[in-house]
Amino acid sequence: MPIGKLLIANRGEIALRILRSCREMGIATVAVYSTVDKNALHVQLADEAVCVGDSPSSKSYLNVPNILAAATSRGVDAIHPGYGFLAENDRFAEICGDHGLIFVGPSPHAIRSMGDKSTAKSTMQKVGVPTVPGSEGLLDSVSDASKLASEMGYPVMIKATAGGGGRGMRVVQEESELISSLQLTKQEAKNAFGNDTIYFEKFIQNPRHIEVQIVADGQGNAIHLGTRDCSMQRRHQKIIEEAPAKNIDKNALEQTYEASINLCKQLKYEGAGTIEFLYEDGEFYFIEMNTRIQVEHPVTEMITGFDIVKAQLRIALGMDIKLDQESINFFGHAMECRINAEDPVTFQPSPGKITKMHIPGGFGIRYDSHIYGGYTVPPYYDSLLAKIITLANTRNSAIKRMISALDEFFIDGIKTNHSLHQRILHDETFVANKHTINYLENEFLKNDS
Repeated sequence: MPIGKLLIANRGEIALRILRSCREMGIATVAVYSTVDKNALHVQLADEAVCVGDSPSSKSYLNVPNILAAATSRGVDAIHPGYGFLAENDRFAEICGDHGLIFVGPSPHAIRSMGDKSTAKSTMQKVGVPTVPGSEGLLDSVSDASKLASEMGYPVMIKATAGGGGRGMRVVQEESELISSLQLTKQEAKNAFGNDTIYFEKFIQNPRHIEVQIVADGQGNAIHLGTRDCSMQRRHQKIIEEAPAKNIDKNALEQTYEASINLCKQLKYEGAGTIEFLYEDGEFYFIEMNTRIQVEHPVTEMITGFDIVKAQLRIALGMDIKLDQESINFFGHAMECRINAEDPVTFQPSPGKITKMHIPGGFGIRYDSHIYGGYTVPPYYDSLLAKIITLANTRNSAIKRMISALDEFFIDGIKTNHSLHQRILHDETFVANKHTINYLENEFLKNDS
C-alpha cells in the first residue's frame, strides 16, 4: 500500500539513513527531536519536524505518548523506529497498530519471541539453530543456579533475559563468585530494563562474533545476505565490522543459513533481522536475534548492492519485493569503522562542539553520519558520530582503503576514537584476521598502552 508520509522515531545517522531512502521512494518524512537536538541534521532535512520532549531519551525518544501524538497530529501513515530506542519494543509496535499506523518492522509476536532470550533459545533449538549449552528456562533460585553451574562446569555466563547493548551480562569464573554475581546481574538488569529475570549459558572462552543478515516478507519468502564478522569489540560493543566473515567452515555455515531461513518462515517474520552467533572450532552457537536494522548494515549493503532500508519499507508497506536467494550476488570485502565521541585511551564520553572536520571520499568509500562543523554533540545519547565504510576486491585492500580514508578524516573540538582505529588497522593480528572477541581488551589494549 503506497503511503504519503512516514515518521522517523529516532535520531542521528540512522534517522538520516531512513530519511534518504524515503526521499528516493517519494515518501514525505516527519522527524522527531528532543530539545537538545533542535539543530540536528535529520531535523533540518526532514519535510516536517516535531519536538517530542526534553533532552533525556526517557522524556523524548522513548516517550511513546508524545511520539504517537506527533504521528497523529501530522497525519503520518507509518513509523520507522530505526535501531535502539523503541525499535524492539513489542508493545510500541502493538500501539502503532492500534492507532492505525504501520510499524516498519516485524510483528509484535516476532519481537516478543526473540526479545526474551530464554524463549528465543528454545525457538532456535526447534528450527535447528545451534545454541550454547545452558539453562532450559529462567533461573528461579540460587540453589538451581549453583546446581546447573556445577553440571555445566565453570566458567559460566549469567545473562538478563531482557539484556542488550552489552548490559546484563556477567562471567562467573568459580563457585565462590556465583551468589554475588547473580545479585549484581539481577540488579543491573532491573535498573536497565525493568526486568530482573536471568538465565545461564556455558561461557565460550575465545570465540569470534559472526552475524547472519536476513530479510523476509512475512509470506514465507526469506533470504540471507551473508555474514558479518564483528569480533573487534570492547565490553560487548562493536568497533569494527566486516563482511563477509572469513575462514568459516562451509558446511556449518550452510546449515546455519538454512536454519536461519527456517526460523523466518516459522515466525512468519517480516522485514530485516540479524541472527548473532559465537563461532569457535568450526561450530556456531546462537547468541540472540535482533529484530531490527543493525548499526553495521552498510557492510552488507556494500557487498550485495541490496538496500536493506528500502526492503524494510517495501515489505512493511505491502509493496512488491522479490526475495530470491539466487538473485543475491556477493562481491568483494567491506569494512566499517565506528567513530565515537570518546577518549581513545580511557573510553570516557567526549561531548562538546565540533569546531572543524573533514570527511573522507573517493572510490569504494561510504560515509554515514549526522554531524557537521559547528554541531554540538550532546551527552545524553549513544556516542556514535560516524561510520566509515570501505569496499574493495579483497580484505587486505579494504584495510588499505580504510587506512587511507582515516588518514584523510579528522574532527577537532572533541575527542574521538579515530586514533584507536588507526592503530588497530596496522595491528598484525588484525591484519592476519586472527583476532577474537577477547583480543582487543585482553591483548591489544594492554600491549598498546
